[in-house]
Amino acid sequence: MSRIKLLSPRLANQIAAGEVVERPASVIKELVENSLDAGASRIDVDIESGGVKLMRVRDNGGGIAQDDMPLALSRHATSKIYELDDLENVTSMGFRGEALASISSVSRLCILSNTQVQGAGWKAETEGRDMNVEVGPAPHPQGSTVEVRDLFFNTPARRKFLRAEKTEFNHLEEVIKRQSLARFDVGFHLRHNGKVIHALKACDSQLEQERRVASVCGPAFMQNALYIDTEAMGLRLWGWVALPTFSRSQADLQHFYVNGRVIRDKLVTHAVRQAYRDVLFHGRHPAFVLYLECDPAIVDVNVHPTKHEVRFRDGRTVHDFLFRSLHRLLADVRPDAQHMPTGDNNAQPASGIGAGEFAGQAAMSLRNDARPSMGQVQEQLTGYGELYSSNTADAGNLQSRQSGAGDRGAYSSANFAAGNATPINLSDLETDEIPPLGFAIAQLKGIYILAENANGLVLVDMHAAHERITYERMKQARAGEGIKAQPLLVPESVAVSQREADYAEQNAELFSQLGLAVERAGPETIMIRQIPIILQNGNVEQLVRDVLADLIEHGSSDRIEAHINEILGTMACHGSVRANRRLSITEMNALLRDMEETERSGQCNHGRPTWTQMSLDELDKLFLRGQ
Repeated sequence: MSRIKLLSPRLANQIAAGEVVERPASVIKELVENSLDAGASRIDVDIESGGVKLMRVRDNGGGIAQDDMPLALSRHATSKIYELDDLENVTSMGFRGEALASISSVSRLCILSNTQVQGAGWKAETEGRDMNVEVGPAPHPQGSTVEVRDLFFNTPARRKFLRAEKTEFNHLEEVIKRQSLARFDVGFHLRHNGKVIHALKACDSQLEQERRVASVCGPAFMQNALYIDTEAMGLRLWGWVALPTFSRSQADLQHFYVNGRVIRDKLVTHAVRQAYRDVLFHGRHPAFVLYLECDPAIVDVNVHPTKHEVRFRDGRTVHDFLFRSLHRLLADVRPDAQHMPTGDNNAQPASGIGAGEFAGQAAMSLRNDARPSMGQVQEQLTGYGELYSSNTADAGNLQSRQSGAGDRGAYSSANFAAGNATPINLSDLETDEIPPLGFAIAQLKGIYILAENANGLVLVDMHAAHERITYERMKQARAGEGIKAQPLLVPESVAVSQREADYAEQNAELFSQLGLAVERAGPETIMIRQIPIILQNGNVEQLVRDVLADLIEHGSSDRIEAHINEILGTMACHGSVRANRRLSITEMNALLRDMEETERSGQCNHGRPTWTQMSLDELDKLFLRGQ
């Protein structure tokens, strides 16, 4: 066996560079984070040949002192932390002291810096060949400039793994975009081969922040975004989340920050997916720009070489906070908020299914919090089938349904009489008397409802809309009654690992809340003695295994809830009005009023949109009126 030898500083740095410096984008990330830690308010990035030939990052931060210039290029030399307590309360982006040393080991690196407004600057140069640092005077304003030339010039094998110039620059540009969303108070300027790509000024107001988000994520995102700002349990979540109808085919528009740090975390992703669970079309991904602020002591950022992942001290609390905040926000979407914050008032929104959006569905709150019983919901399923399949609705039944739903505004009592079977003329009403979804004017092919509101034409998929209404009422009924369970005549034994058995024993109360009675019967055996009635025909053993897997991975589980909701969704789908059922004007208006009071009414249970708006301007443009 070979003898143990001490690695040379150059080889040690190159090994570290394999983790830190993957491509030019990795270099830019480290240098920009150093500039942010230095207190810079403006960062200029110049790139040539996708970053392989030259990367230059200039800032107006605090700069590096002359005596610290050689030390800045040494491994494990940093100004961010000094002892273990600092590591457990990291507030800076960088803290390991490896980046500059690793970069210099695989490139030709030059640093120019000055700590004073008046005074001479200093220059430090080094190459990956011998790692010697040469320091000398050089003119430079306050701040620092780092030049990285000929990346991987001394490691040809690494250079072969680089992609085309355009591909490498796209990765690099994405880093700048993410960092610009992390710090609205800093101006970012990016140039590639002498051409200005981005010139983002520092933001002083929420409107300017929204303009930056629109410039990075696209104006269509901001035109379909909901703003959130909520605090609980020492955690604050704020930012923008897109409506479910503005979904993506891939997860390429998801930005999440913890105390200003860009992260990609499985716990966060799982919480967001849960919040979008029954409003997102299958195979689609949500879009969001979210910021989580918390005590640095409860999050460990030192778990990954690139610092893209973090570990929360209490992952379950963070997961539940994210899920509940976003779930409530999406549930409160209603059709009567016509104003949407946009990054550019002159920008024209993309439209249509291909753009993943349906203009007019905007943020909102509920008016009716009453929870019917499951028996009432079952009666309504039958009643709706009769109501929406008949051309002559019973005025008494319809009147009672309206009065039981609470106060719906002046238009309900004054302008929507139960017996009114003809379209209402909106010109006879004040604008504030017109409901968000307007009044029905016709039915198209037995599938769609055409309605007129203050903004123009509303098109409603009647089956999808009724399906969501029925589904939400069934969920409210179940929530009011709780999960009904039944004991098993013959308890079911399940063989699990010792770790899973430990979790089952520790979370017996949680299983009880889910309608399951699970006991430990041995070191690697658990016994299922009780199950929810609604899941009596399901694969309970697999369900328990999935719940245990979620508890181990995320600290919580929604498997039972998801299975029950899936069954309720199927029942709602079969109990909803079908295509080719002719509805009267009265019946169509009743459905529109129910939509305005139902959570998540913008999408059906499967994530399909239930309605869309065509404004008068869009109709005029379609027919070239006024042109």
